[in-house]
Amino acid sequence: MKEINSGLKIVSVGGGTGLSTLLSGLKAFVRKEPLSTADNWIETLTAVVTVTDDGGSSGRLREEFQILPPGDIRNCIASLAEDEHLLTRLFQYRFESEGHLSGHSFGNLFLTALTGVTGDFLEAIKVSSEVLAIKGRIFPSTIEDVALVAELEDGRVIRGETNIVESRSRIRNLRLSNEHCRPLPETLEAIKHADIITIGPGSLYTSIIPNLLVDGIVEAMRDSDALKVYICNIMTQPGETDNFNVTDHLRVLFEYSPNLLLDYIVINSTPISAELKQKYLDDGAAQVEFDATLLAGFDGSVQSSRGALGGKVGGFQLISSDLLQEEHLVRHDPDKLGRLVLEIHQMARLAVGG
Repeated sequence: MKEINSGLKIVSVGGGTGLSTLLSGLKAFVRKEPLSTADNWIETLTAVVTVTDDGGSSGRLREEFQILPPGDIRNCIASLAEDEHLLTRLFQYRFESEGHLSGHSFGNLFLTALTGVTGDFLEAIKVSSEVLAIKGRIFPSTIEDVALVAELEDGRVIRGETNIVESRSRIRNLRLSNEHCRPLPETLEAIKHADIITIGPGSLYTSIIPNLLVDGIVEAMRDSDALKVYICNIMTQPGETDNFNVTDHLRVLFEYSPNLLLDYIVINSTPISAELKQKYLDDGAAQVEFDATLLAGFDGSVQSSRGALGGKVGGFQLISSDLLQEEHLVRHDPDKLGRLVLEIHQMARLAVGG
């Protein structure tokens, strides 16, 4: 376990809005040295991002310039930068016009242009990160050109993340178009030396699982001494996770990564407002329910990477906390979530007498 007052190394795996939200909360704790002897701080924050997006601006640029989709990476860069910074707002600016630029964000175009100038997408991410002085590192889970392929319950086989989401059909099986794509060595190295690895929040089938399908990612997590923390979504997603409760999310997670070891499951404890509940129901979504009885009887390869932690259900510790942020949409509160991740490490350290 990490020594007291030493900086943590955190790896966050995912994509979409969920990963950006978590990074936004964690970045407040990233610094070069502790503020005091009691400071709980992050020395290194690494985002591992899915690269299967093929819709919107990312999809258009991916098809035209044969690059990895920049959208999720752009969002992570913006989340790790200083919010008040003009360059951050510029990076997220989206063009609205009647011409070909309409729908593109400046950050996506910037990453595309830098890829052309440097000849390397990873270098483009690095340079963009330096321009915005972000508080972390960002790695795509793979640099290979891969797409999602889904077999739906009605028997159809659909290729492409956008088509899968728009089908609004239950997924029977999900795979990558290249089932043996390689991870970045830098990603495996970050996982190896991590103190905490977070998975989620984010779309189960299109943001989280694609990362875990990359060769070597789950095995690297299993072999790492890091605490493994799964952050469950607050809401279901139409077509993807209809009527899913917490146990259902875990069942699917382990179906695609049976070698995964988890130490903590984080769930939101706060009900959403009646107004937003109806708004989401109208769109076919609902708040993810938690049933302790079902979870206690969960029958799967769910194990903890350390046996000294008490209060476990199915091999892991449940953390239920108020993590809700309600505005016009339901989201995790980035500040509460970031703080909780660091508190989990403190809790684990105390449990093993560190």
